[in-house]
Amino acid sequence: MNQRQNRVVLATEVGELLKAHNSMLVTAESCTGGLIGATCTEIAGSSSWFYGGVISYANEAKVQGLSVQQDTLASFGAVSEQTVKEMCAGALLLGGDVAIAVSGVAGPGGGSIEKPVGCVYIGWLRKGKAAVVTRFQFEGDRESVREQAVIEALNGLKACFK
Repeated sequence: MNQRQNRVVLATEVGELLKAHNSMLVTAESCTGGLIGATCTEIAGSSSWFYGGVISYANEAKVQGLSVQQDTLASFGAVSEQTVKEMCAGALLLGGDVAIAVSGVAGPGGGSIEKPVGCVYIGWLRKGKAAVVTRFQFEGDRESVREQAVIEALNGLKACFK
């Protein structure tokens, strides 16, 4: 099974879980550029569990579209646990019951010693719960980093319901 097929199978499982909990997913994506939302909407009937999302690639989109604080971006950067927590909270303001947020360095450039290429923060937030954010260090080219981020984001969503 290739990565795309793996993503779609995983999104189908996530959709069933969301439907079972009468929940809607909302996404806030930066380095994945909408790939989580695109994966979810490849599935017929996903409108019953996928609310929508924001592709907040530029910092201004994070601020204006997701209510990320300028101070957070200035202090911690766009690729940080703090920013991803705020992206999750901002996504839930749009609607839905559970949020996934992703921000990272997909490459091939843009990395640093502290946050090298492949560094991706993924966050999950379910209404009434605390956000959980995990830092990942993915290997490979830009496409591979993005694919791995989507898979981890969807896998991590399952843990929100355990």
